Amino acid sequence: MTGKWRPSLGGVIGGALAGTLILSLIGLVALRYLGPEIGFRQAALSLAILIAIITAIPGWLLVRLLVRPIYELEAFAAAQESGQDAPPPQHFGTKEIDATGRGVIAMARALRDREATIRAYTDHVTHELKTPVSAIRAATELLGDSPDLIGDDRALLKQIDGARLQLEAQLAALRQAAQARETRYLGQCTLNEIAEDIIVGHPALDVEILSGDIVFPMAKDGLKIVLTQLLRNAQDHQASSLKITATGNVIALQDNGSGISDGNAPRIFEPFFTTKRESGGTGMGLSVVRNILQAHDANIHLEPSPTGARFEITFNKN
Repeated sequence: MTGKWRPSLGGVIGGALAGTLILSLIGLVALRYLGPEIGFRQAALSLAILIAIITAIPGWLLVRLLVRPIYELEAFAAAQESGQDAPPPQHFGTKEIDATGRGVIAMARALRDREATIRAYTDHVTHELKTPVSAIRAATELLGDSPDLIGDDRALLKQIDGARLQLEAQLAALRQAAQARETRYLGQCTLNEIAEDIIVGHPALDVEILSGDIVFPMAKDGLKIVLTQLLRNAQDHQASSLKITATGNVIALQDNGSGISDGNAPRIFEPFFTTKRESGGTGMGLSVVRNILQAHDANIHLEPSPTGARFEITFNKN
């Protein structure tokens, strides 16, 4: 963006309207005096051509100062949304569009830098911890092969190896959560299109899908990941049946499991929060689900339910 002088939006529109009005009045006056001289038909035709030529000037200005900058800004925003590295617009028209354009570009850069920082930090942490975790793994395997290790020492070694496995799972979940912030599943699908995959993948659950023909703005792979995680959570909470209902822009999931306590409910979407740490839970499943949905202008909430757990996924279809 350059710092050149730019007219105001009110000035451009007001000038175009005033110019059109003045030009029309001049045309009427000119027709009154030219009509008797060269004939009203000839005068009207000549004035119409002249007015059309002169009117083309404010029309060109409106296209240059309003229409083209808005289209370029819209294209830039769409490119940023789809993850493309598009150059910023080169034409910014009026003061108001210039300010809006600067704000959109600054916001896009801030979001891109923030995501890059999160990804770089995640990659750094997982890389730096990979070496000591590998060393712990090698040490436990070496000590585990020793015939002199018995009793409490072997039990302690088993606990150390269990902590190592848990650390590896947490690092993998951290990478998955960071990736979920960037991954986009652009497209659309219905619940019916993924019904077979999620039902077959969870044979212990009696899954019922209602209004499965409603279209949602997410590709099949993305929606399948989201629902698969929620079905897995239902199984972990001893659910035997689960109903998925689509209405408008909402997908509701209701299970008959043990539910989520009032104390844990506010924290279930927090990274690394889990009540099943001893059985290998990482606490990243629902956090990954939320990240994927937010990347598609959607969100997920835990809703009150008399039995089991009820999640509602809301898409913005505008």
